[in-house]
Amino acid sequence: MRLALFDLDHTLLSGDSDVLWCDFLLQQGLLDEGFAERNERMAEAYTAGVVTPADYCDFYAGTLAGRSEAEWLPVRERFLQEVIRPRIPDDARALLQRHRDAGHLLVLTTATNRMISALTAADLGVDHHLATELEVVDDRFTGRTTGVLNMRTGKVERLRQWLQAQQWPETLLRQAAFYTDSINDLPLLSVVRQPVVVDPDPRLESTALRKGWQVMRFRR
Repeated sequence: MRLALFDLDHTLLSGDSDVLWCDFLLQQGLLDEGFAERNERMAEAYTAGVVTPADYCDFYAGTLAGRSEAEWLPVRERFLQEVIRPRIPDDARALLQRHRDAGHLLVLTTATNRMISALTAADLGVDHHLATELEVVDDRFTGRTTGVLNMRTGKVERLRQWLQAQQWPETLLRQAAFYTDSINDLPLLSVVRQPVVVDPDPRLESTALRKGWQVMRFRR
């Protein structure tokens, strides 16, 4: 068995799920107007790799606070149909299919929380989905995260925990392929056998060229 690991935002998806989610909520009148500027600043800090995982993940977890999963479901379904699906390029689906045809186990690993990314993972047809987890009290989201955040070194830690839970050897991680666009994923890229950068940000592109990693470009 071989693992094929995939980042989501700006990799398989043309755009950032969290930013798009907030834009969608603003359009629906579910967030206040001042949130747009804060959302833009957070996105810029993430791209630059200067925001802490806790600040990033908690910021977007806060958009879900006060409602239950059932209450959010209709909004999430519209978000998938209207915003996400049109932004998944054919090249991304073709890449997934090549690994599927090769018999690899497809794992989506994203810093985006599970509520925002779960329907996307199902639509992409991946075998497993690792994401930042959200705290729930009395069936309602608190606006806080829980557990190890699935970002930067947390992606490596969460994958190791997942492999242990499956009773699979950690060597599967070291033998895996991993596709991502972001310098934030440098810890995981440095662990796997086949690191591949997809439409990388400037810092990651420089690192990839220096290390001789494969660079892919999608038609978006």
